[in-house]
Amino acid sequence: MSEAGEIATFSYKPLYLQVKDSLIRRLIDGIWQPGQLIPSEMELAREVGVSQGTIRKALDAMTAESMLVRRQGRGTFVAEPEESRLLFRFFRLSADDGARAFPESRIISRTDGAASRDAGLRLGLAAGAELWRIERVRTLDGSPMIVETIELPKDRFPGFAQVVDIPNNVYRLYSENWGITIGRASERLRAVAADARDVAELRCAPAAPLLEISRVAYDLENRPVELRVSRCLTEGFHYSSELG
Repeated sequence: MSEAGEIATFSYKPLYLQVKDSLIRRLIDGIWQPGQLIPSEMELAREVGVSQGTIRKALDAMTAESMLVRRQGRGTFVAEPEESRLLFRFFRLSADDGARAFPESRIISRTDGAASRDAGLRLGLAAGAELWRIERVRTLDGSPMIVETIELPKDRFPGFAQVVDIPNNVYRLYSENWGITIGRASERLRAVAADARDVAELRCAPAAPLLEISRVAYDLENRPVELRVSRCLTEGFHYSSELG
């Protein structure tokens, strides 16, 4: 069946959203790779069998969600995980003076083991499922600011133990090594007091106030692939979120 025929099957959705879903499938299947120039609106309209205006609306929606990047005079490209707009979509801490900077990272430990009950529920895993676990400290201007734990399902990241160096931008690692693109994330925020690990790694006072951000990241098929808990010093910083 042609792509246009597949789109027509799902008439309960606005047409541009059906087209958007079809184009996202190209990212999921690796037909469109990070950094790749995609076909023009005219070419896509002809290929999919819809109007150029419908294609434009679909591409606009994907650009708004940081899946694509438009470059003046060059065309539309698949976003790369190191694109600044994409990085800051998932890193929401800003300096109180408005400055934005992406932190550096230092790995504390790499382990594996069975998922906790909470991790299993949030990642949609069976009881006793195995996880890779990364602990790291994130710094800004050389000062420790965040102590972070990342948990990944073993079945989605085969061979993770063979990765020698875990980069600062782990979303790029997921994309390049396993073809997993992070499409969205859900976060829970709460105030906590620094525990012994926080004190040691963040050089803060015992029971100092921290912001804990617990995030589940989802791939483009809306499957949970990462659980991340970040405990953050917020002196001079704040969590920034735009609504509407």
